[in-house]
Amino acid sequence: MKNLSLLAFPAIALTLAACGGGGSDDPGPIPLTVPKASCGSGDKPETALQGQVPAATRASGFDGFSCNLTLASQSRNDGASWQTARFQNCLYYDTSVATANRTQLGVVVMNYANSANITPSTFLTSKSMLDPWESLKVNERRQLLGATQATNGRGGPELDLYDLSGDCRNPQLLSSTVIGTGLDGDAGLPAGQALQGHEGNFAPDGLTYYAGDRGTPLKYTAIDISNTLRPKLLATFPMPAGTTTHGLSFSPDGNRAYVSQAAILGATSLDNLATRTPLNGVLILDVSDIQSRKANPQIREVSRFLWNDGGQMQHTIHIKVGGKPYVVAIDEAGVGGVNIAGWTAACNQGITPYPMARIVDISDEKAPKLTSRLMLEVHDPANCSKTLPDLTGLATFTYGSHYCSVDDTSEATVLACGYFNAGIRVFDIRDPARPREIAYYNPAGVAAASPGSQHAAFGGPAAVGARKPDWCSAQIHIDKAKGELWTTCQDNGALALKFTNGVYPFK
Repeated sequence: MKNLSLLAFPAIALTLAACGGGGSDDPGPIPLTVPKASCGSGDKPETALQGQVPAATRASGFDGFSCNLTLASQSRNDGASWQTARFQNCLYYDTSVATANRTQLGVVVMNYANSANITPSTFLTSKSMLDPWESLKVNERRQLLGATQATNGRGGPELDLYDLSGDCRNPQLLSSTVIGTGLDGDAGLPAGQALQGHEGNFAPDGLTYYAGDRGTPLKYTAIDISNTLRPKLLATFPMPAGTTTHGLSFSPDGNRAYVSQAAILGATSLDNLATRTPLNGVLILDVSDIQSRKANPQIREVSRFLWNDGGQMQHTIHIKVGGKPYVVAIDEAGVGGVNIAGWTAACNQGITPYPMARIVDISDEKAPKLTSRLMLEVHDPANCSKTLPDLTGLATFTYGSHYCSVDDTSEATVLACGYFNAGIRVFDIRDPARPREIAYYNPAGVAAASPGSQHAAFGGPAAVGARKPDWCSAQIHIDKAKGELWTTCQDNGALALKFTNGVYPFK
């Protein structure tokens, strides 16, 4: 079954947002943009729109913004790439293998035991770890770190697995396996259809790794890792025409996968984006055959939830709030694309030009409903004339979302997101229909690009150096007990941030 949700204009979005529930006692209208955080006396709040780094600030050198978050420690090293993963007091993050002047290649293992002095403990350099892109993930239940070989976003057929059970600061390589050979019980892939890594995630029980596979055809690939020394292919699910793969999450029992159906419609001044068939959104799959290890397992579509005000769906998070199930869905691109032509075309039609996170009610998995959008003031189409001049000469990712996390998937209270040039944003989602911002941190720009960063390669020379705003694009890890956030921004490297002014944890 398909459930297509066409979201184009702000007025429509306001109406749909109210449908998601959330139990608010406030009967008033839900605002288009998320209410701004109230900052404390020691903060350095934004000077213009919520999420904006104005053109004049970029030109003079960006010194950073902060609100209810302060920097506890930083370890820049060679910078960072797209993804982070956490286990206990360790943070793992990827770096780009394609850039020159490196001091140490591979995945950085960062010791966060003392958040006031974070330090690298080792570097992982097996084949997949040299450039795992967005596939780098941890499974806590089985104490595993895993990634596919994803060099430059579309790598070879390997899956690497590491044991974290001894000391998270020194992961032990278990296997580096070519997937889809047809040997040792592996299901095998036809010639020309080998796995090409990009994104991925573990099933909750840690017995299956699902790759967001950029091979031909574009597909999700389920890999049995019950024997971590001999992973083997179980099944694949090809994507609909015109779409591609990205990240995914699962129901707690592992029987449902909430996968990214990623697409960009593209835009010119003549397109009517509001009436074009939506392709981008969340695809809900029944993966119970995989979970139960049935012979000849099949992956079946349950429903789709698609929209026309975003593009290139990045990943999902399955959460519960007050016992009710939701999926947080995070886009990577605007509906018009990731360049000035696409941003302008969307603006001209009154559609937000930049991507954002959204919360989707999946109480009825066959008929998901939009609950809310995590829209900043920079996302408001009414502000296009103020934001587009900031982006002159830039490409790809600017004022938009990429990766988000919650403090507790079983009872989520805050959502923390990397919004690229808009920095790290933290939202109170205890009422999913009425999220509000409680904190943000946008690090100061650096004088020169970091060699392990992807910022210069994808953003272009005008985007980096001379203290231009950084790209905060990786997953954020929330330590509720310590009141901290652990993450990376691409040119700034690893960051440990502490909540201030009593905004979190909630009393």
